[in-house]
Amino acid sequence: MEKAATEANIKQLCDTTKKLVRKYSKPERTVNDKEGRPIIEIQKQKNRWVEHFEELLNRPTTLNPPHIEAAHTDLPIDITAPTIE
Repeated sequence: MEKAATEANIKQLCDTTKKLVRKYSKPERTVNDKEGRPIIEIQKQKNRWVEHFEELLNRPTTLNPPHIEAAHTDLPIDITAPTIE
């Protein structure tokens, strides 16, 4: 802790202080079902993540997609070998 303070390493100093003052752990985030109730079992949490991403990635496309022009293929690029001058 003294080393962190003398080196002005504020992040390390704060982390060390937190660990010394109380049990330090990252906050856990709960996984909720569609109704907002927390899911306790790990396998059910994984299943809910699968369900969430399947719904997210399999949504229907928009009715009016934006018009995006194709990129030009004949760009003026010099492809000659470099020379030493």
